[in-house]
Formats: sequence, structure tokens, C-alpha cells
Amino acid sequence: MDISNRGVDDESILASRNYIRWDAEGVEKTPANEEEDIQAVADMINAIQKTQYNNHRHCYSGTHARTQGIVRGKLIVHDDLPKHLKQSMFDHGAEYPVVCRYSSEPGDPGLDDRIPQPRGFAMKVFNVHGDMFLAGADTPTQDIEFNSTPAIDLADAKTTREIIDLRIKYGHDRSELYKHLESRPDTTLQKFRDTVRNTHLESTRQYSQTAYRFGEFVAKYCLVPSSETQKKLYEETVKPEQHDSDILSKWLQNFHSTHDAEYLLQFQLCENLEDQPVEYAGKVWDPEKYPWQTVATLVVPKQDSFDYETKTFWEDHIRVDSWHGLKSLQPLGSPNRLRRIVYPASSALRRKMNARKEVQVKSMNEIPGPVPPALGDFIKVN
Repeated sequence: MDISNRGVDDESILASRNYIRWDAEGVEKTPANEEEDIQAVADMINAIQKTQYNNHRHCYSGTHARTQGIVRGKLIVHDDLPKHLKQSMFDHGAEYPVVCRYSSEPGDPGLDDRIPQPRGFAMKVFNVHGDMFLAGADTPTQDIEFNSTPAIDLADAKTTREIIDLRIKYGHDRSELYKHLESRPDTTLQKFRDTVRNTHLESTRQYSQTAYRFGEFVAKYCLVPSSETQKKLYEETVKPEQHDSDILSKWLQNFHSTHDAEYLLQFQLCENLEDQPVEYAGKVWDPEKYPWQTVATLVVPKQDSFDYETKTFWEDHIRVDSWHGLKSLQPLGSPNRLRRIVYPASSALRRKMNARKEVQVKSMNEIPGPVPPALGDFIKVN
């Protein structure tokens, strides 16, 4: 359910609902042996990176290794939000510069676009100020990451350890991998990634998958393509017999060279921890019962989405990490505690093997590449 065009009655009803506080008892419950599971995952991700290094003679991120495009835009926070949505950096109307990266989720940078897999989207939002986590305390940015499936198969640290281990052992043999996946109680969740709709990325809805603090409350978030042109592209699907192996990045480049893009940033607030688990991210929060509510609009003007200088700088120096940002948007639950350890470990190996330093950029202008003319004056004052 999308209530971005909600009426006054809907708004008052939503404002009066009993949303769970982020620090309420039971929101987070760290299981025994989680630290051991997380370290095992970090080691396995590094092993995957080393394998890819042997194939490409360059080290990439352990996940989301294939860049499909990078664009610049601005995030416009609505100034007429109801009180329950005026949370964290969304507590007042504002406009923030952003740089966004489209990606394919697996850790293989050479993955053929014709193979259906989850796709990713990440934003670095600049000029965000407030009480930050230590990892990004010197950088006024908020990192926000998305995935094209509403639930994540790596649903908690224990599951992640088990599934990554199976993919390493049997990823080269789908029938053998499926034999092991089909013996699991979550087999449908684990096999879903191979059946996702392989469509134009500009028409793809993106999800946080995991839960986050949202000021006083707990929420998930999503990004919804909102222009009519983007919506129509949903019907454009990849046809393996007709399209090239890089069709997704070509489609993006063609679209962004001639069209502006617009997305709605929406939040889904938590009301029932049994029905909306935080620790286990493999369950979709029912949008009919817990509606999505719009807080901001992402605007991306026409530009080249595949600038080589921008792409190279991002892949060699940038890390997107949702623990880089405001404490009032704290990542919650087991998958996010895992990311707090695994992401820095993955990044450290990339820098070591590529002889590159991680760069914490403080403004859009520190990322090489052309700024769209439509953003020129906005960037000068931001």
C-alpha cells in the first residue's frame, strides 16, 4: 500500500497509530554465538574477494561488485510532514546533494546482466549534520543502501554464515546448490533471488530490507520510481536471446542521457514485533497492514550515468556503509550488526590488494566527474 497521495483522514489515522519506539524492550535481541558467526562471514567474504581478484586481477567489494551506473541529484525532504514522520534528518524541509550508485548484488563484477539477480542502489547524502556514529563522525554524510527485493535471504548472522558457505562450496553447480537449499526450511526465500524479474533499473523499486531507527521509532524504507516515464519502463524486461551482457548499464545510460528521474523515499513504521521482526530480515512487513509513507523526493537530472572517471574513483576509494551516518538512523537487527564488521573488513582487503586508500568524501565535488548543468547553482551553495 502506497499512501503518498493520502488524504487528511488517512493522515490523521496514521499519525495516531501506536508505533514502537526504537529503544523498546525486545526490538533487538543478540543471540549467542553471533560474534563467531559474523567473523566467519567476514572471513568468507574476504575469500570470495580473493577469488575474484584471481579472475580479474583487481579486488572488488564482496557484494554489489558490478557497477551499473552512478548519478548525481538532490534529496528534497518535504516540509509539510505530519509529526510522526518528522524524524531525524527529516524533521524539517531541506534539500541535500546526493550521489547514487546502481549495482548488481553478487560479488562478481563480470556478472552477465542477462542473469536474473537482485539489484542494488546506494546513496551518499551530503551536508547532513548531527550526532554521528564514530566511523563517520568527521564526515557530514548519511549513507543509505537499498536492494530490489523486499526481504533479504541473508536474514540474520547465522543464516548468512550457512548460505555463504553453501554458495562457496556449490555456487558453480546449481543443481547441487539447490539440493542443499531445498533441505532448508527457508528454501523459498533462498531460491527467490534466481527468479527475480529482470527489468529496467530505472523502473525498479528498491528496499532497505532490514530495519533502522527512524528518530523515535523503528522503520524500513524504500525508494519508488515516480515519474510516468520510469513507470512505463517496468514493462521492459531483459531478453537473453536479444540483449547484450551489459544491457542494464546501457539502458540506464540511454535513459539518463535524455530524461530526468524522480523517486519517492518512503518509510514503513513498525507496530508489531511479532509480525514485523527486526532481528530476522527474511520476512516482508505487510504493506497493506503497515503502509508506506512518503517523506522525501529524490530528483536526478539528465546526465551521463556511466562516466569512467566517476566509476573508477567510486570502486577504488568509496565505501557505502549505513553505519556512516546519524545515530538517529541507527541500523538495527542481526544483519546490520553483521554489516558493521563485514563492510570494513571487505573494504580493508580491497584497499590492500589494489593499493588504494579509502576516501571519506565530504561533498559531491570531491567525487571526480561531471556535475549535471541542472545541479550547478545548487551545488555551489551546498
